[in-house]
Amino acid sequence: DNSYTLSFLLVFFILILFRPAFSINTLSSTESLTISSNRTLVSPCNVFELGFFRTTSSSRWYLGIWYKKLSNRTYVWVANRDSPLSNAVGTLKISNMNLVLLDHSNKSVWSTNATRGNERSPVVAELLANGNFVMRDSHNNEASGFLWQSFDYPTDTLLPEMKLGYDLKKGLNRYLTSWRNSDDPSSGEISYQIDNQTGIPEFYLLQSGVRVHRSSPWNGVRFSGIPEDQKLGYMVYNFTENSEEVAYTFRITNNSIYSRLKVSSEGFLERLTWTPNSTTWNLFWYLPLENQCDMYMICGSYAYCDVNTSPLCNCIQGFIPWNKQQWDQRDLSGGCKRRTRLSCSGDGFTRMKNMKLPETTMAIIDRSIGEKECEKRCLSDCNCTAFANADIRNGGTGCVIWTGRLDDMRNYVADHGQDLYVRLAAADLV
Repeated sequence: DNSYTLSFLLVFFILILFRPAFSINTLSSTESLTISSNRTLVSPCNVFELGFFRTTSSSRWYLGIWYKKLSNRTYVWVANRDSPLSNAVGTLKISNMNLVLLDHSNKSVWSTNATRGNERSPVVAELLANGNFVMRDSHNNEASGFLWQSFDYPTDTLLPEMKLGYDLKKGLNRYLTSWRNSDDPSSGEISYQIDNQTGIPEFYLLQSGVRVHRSSPWNGVRFSGIPEDQKLGYMVYNFTENSEEVAYTFRITNNSIYSRLKVSSEGFLERLTWTPNSTTWNLFWYLPLENQCDMYMICGSYAYCDVNTSPLCNCIQGFIPWNKQQWDQRDLSGGCKRRTRLSCSGDGFTRMKNMKLPETTMAIIDRSIGEKECEKRCLSDCNCTAFANADIRNGGTGCVIWTGRLDDMRNYVADHGQDLYVRLAAADLV
């Protein structure tokens, strides 16, 4: 019966035309991705896509991850940023339990160097819903069973659930490095990372290895040097410091919003967000800001920056410019010196409000004691120059003690910084 056949064919064509948009997000050990096949991996929920790309003005090819649904291509990870494929021949496959990227002459330009136990089951590569590209045992999809993950090797972008900082178990320092320019994914000059091995962990924006901006230590709620909006209901920020990791991460509780941190080749750390009705990324904030108080060490030691004073740099109470002549000529980098030497006994403190705490390279932290005890401890150590709460929650807890110079300070408008108590000789307390 012809009409039956016709209606069957019609249904068949409709099914082909409107087949469900499910895409495969795994690569098995017998499959490969090639530039010529045009196949990509697409994450569950269709947010991220992994495949080959080249930038507009180049014949070099890269393996990368981008947002699938956005019309203007936004890359979040590049595997072979510093070893591009020189032409349109490239293959990603699993070989000897590792991912390898092969060029036109079958030479490896990039690979994972995961070591694994003696399990015999095959491995698979998978693009997860959060944008993490992982290699795992085909029988184990627990995060603990990942043999390798792209989240451990960031490019210039921090996605929700990625971690920035140290994984002490794996011996990894995960940090962001800018593209060389907007059209060249190779490693640029700008990075964002935890940069001090001593004291209390802080993040630094570096330009060619030179510090440009400091985050200040985590105070239980935020880094005071980073202008994150605490009132956004869909954003959760977290900083973890324990024997296994020292890391910052953030989560988005609303699936229709994309948000990322990015280090730009122009020298900024940026928070970019995309909402369902956006046509472009919204730049929520960036640092350093144009006002110079955001620049690292703009004022030298024992001085603080205040955007509302002229000059911007001010000596702490009880301190005077190290070089008055330079200071008067607006060369403020020399900082300040004490008017009166500390006598070790009989000293007191001046309270500075809404401060970005000084650099913590020479600081010690004790989370078990409160402010009163902290003050006592500072006074009993002749080298102690200042103290503050380690955590601003619940009225303030914990104790940070500085035993050296006080560097890279600024104040903020209300509700942003925290109280800092600077030690002064009795004569300078008035």
